[in-house]
Amino acid sequence: MGKGYAEGPAVEAAEEARERMADGPTPQEVPKRRAILGSTADQPNPHILGWEDEIDADALFASGDAWGLRTVVLDDPA
Repeated sequence: MGKGYAEGPAVEAAEEARERMADGPTPQEVPKRRAILGSTADQPNPHILGWEDEIDADALFASGDAWGLRTVVLDDPA
């Protein structure tokens, strides 16, 4: 016969669910993408030159069209 209160794994699972709900909703994971930053003659301040998978940073640097290149991870705007 029941004792009027819950016991066991079901109670533990329910308590964990209540704690998660009290913490608020879980934030969604934002996709990330690698971008190339650098300077050019037209824009001497560092700015985004393009996405790493769309441009060849080595070729850009070797041509002298861009310098101070670095790769950063940004939120994917898509």
